[in-house]
Amino acid sequence: MKNIKIKILLFTLFSFALVFSSTYGQSNSLKKDLSSIYDAKMVSIDGDVINLSKYEGKVLLIVNTASKCGFTNQYKGLEDLHNKYADKGLVILGFPSNQFLGQEPGTNKEIKEFCTANYGVSFQIFEKIDVNGKETPPLYRFLKEKAPFEGFENKEVGEQLINILSRFSPEFIEGNEIKWNFTKFIVSKDGKTIKRFETPTTPEELEKIIVSMF
Repeated sequence: MKNIKIKILLFTLFSFALVFSSTYGQSNSLKKDLSSIYDAKMVSIDGDVINLSKYEGKVLLIVNTASKCGFTNQYKGLEDLHNKYADKGLVILGFPSNQFLGQEPGTNKEIKEFCTANYGVSFQIFEKIDVNGKETPPLYRFLKEKAPFEGFENKEVGEQLINILSRFSPEFIEGNEIKWNFTKFIVSKDGKTIKRFETPTTPEELEKIIVSMF
């Protein structure tokens, strides 16, 4: 009987160790720095961990989004690109963020419902994240390092956004931080070329660039 109890105890401890190792390993995998964009793991709006390695060989359009922003209607252009080019190898990845004037205040469930009801979004949306600061996931640290901020393509709108940031989030002005909602990164099929486009550049303006990368 004593031997049986010891075996049960050892089995219980072993099972706990496996669960802990799996959970801790997964958590760490979401935080570690990347050597390639395909090393990234992100959590979907539905709570599933997605390995970006599944998108290798695809053209990626990565964008931080918000539901209550003056640029929110860019969801339509993004969905149009998805519908037009998904079967040719385009993958759009949307990352809601509430860091810009609190323009994404909802829960993940509310964000998903908003995107579906108002724009029929069918491309991949992820859980709400920070794209600047200490809680920035490795994916966005990688993107900002590989494709630094080089100014706004639309100077007039850019100046307006910088003026807003200077009042409410001055820490985002310097360096390569994301400046506003709907900053876009296009990643080539091999993951080696990453191009950054600022908020005022619309999805429609990116179409020719995307097509050239297929």
